[in-house]
Amino acid sequence: MLEILKQQYDYIRSARQNMFAFLEELPPQVLHQPVPEFGRGTILQTYLHVVDCYRFWLESFAFKKIAEHWDVTVHERADVKYARERFAEADELVQRFLDEYRDRWDGPIELDESWQGYPKAPTPLLLLTHAQTHEFHHKGQIVSMARQLGYPPPADDRLGGLFT
Repeated sequence: MLEILKQQYDYIRSARQNMFAFLEELPPQVLHQPVPEFGRGTILQTYLHVVDCYRFWLESFAFKKIAEHWDVTVHERADVKYARERFAEADELVQRFLDEYRDRWDGPIELDESWQGYPKAPTPLLLLTHAQTHEFHHKGQIVSMARQLGYPPPADDRLGGLFT
């Protein structure tokens, strides 16, 4: 199963490279232009939110290492290069997660009472699946945001990344 999960994440990383290529075509002011009621306010803030969620669910939650608070105001002046760097960090985190839980995908991760309001005993597979589907949820929002701002994405499935 580990090899399948690694291959799946490689597909996700491939799709992400196409999204980066699209974002690099957009003027910086478009990346930071608020789009009400979408994502996290702007295209770039939404994409960086995805990285933060990988970090929260896999590092803080699964590894029980409460990530030190990160300054989300950096998102307000970030560029695509910064987003690429942050996603590279997420890639390393996912690799560590895959290695750690390599043969324990359905065993619950027990959490103490400080995690009130969160799943009491999620499995590693559930957390990984959540982080990955969350990324594609926000990818759809980003594409819609760009379209609303007058920058439609490619008409084919390049942003899906798997069939190019």
